[in-house]
Amino acid sequence: MAKALVIKSSVFSGQGESSKLVDHTIETLKNEIPGVEIIERDLGLEPIDHLSGATTAAFFAENPAELSEDQQAALALSNALIEELKSVDYLVLGVPMYNFGIPSTLKAWIDHVARAGVTFRYTENGPEGLVSNVKKTIITAARGGMYKGTPKDTQTNYLKDVLAFLGINNVEFVYAEALNMGEKEAAVQQAQKDINAIVEAL
Repeated sequence: MAKALVIKSSVFSGQGESSKLVDHTIETLKNEIPGVEIIERDLGLEPIDHLSGATTAAFFAENPAELSEDQQAALALSNALIEELKSVDYLVLGVPMYNFGIPSTLKAWIDHVARAGVTFRYTENGPEGLVSNVKKTIITAARGGMYKGTPKDTQTNYLKDVLAFLGINNVEFVYAEALNMGEKEAAVQQAQKDINAIVEAL
């Protein structure tokens, strides 16, 4: 059975425009892939703690039994998030733009799944991603202004780079822009059509 991990990162949880597009993606996946299993994480409702020195040390600990309870909990969460990511065929990310960057909650998720020796490793030929199971990633990017293809779009290249670093290369973006510029309805409708086309081609 196909599985999809969907992650919402809007501070408005399910009410964010990027999250609504994620919901549309979920419904489209269910229609196109009967029986698909959906694993959903709403980082607005259940945020992941940002990295600390203690957490980072836990990720590199040779003997986890020597860690504090908090460190063991952080390591267990990271392991669970990685296991989740490595179990799915599809990845869907809902990504609003906050101050020209990705939400800090999504960055925290990335920091917990990007671990040397677990999801990537360094070789003589450079870094190698170890997450090979994800067939397609769909990123719904919601923006109040228009940034696609401009130097101010710091999200697109960063997300492509960090996902590729983990071994996830088949990434497609769906943009809903100018949402605060009187273009919301048209932008959302076009984004939904783009999502439909991507999912239908899976």
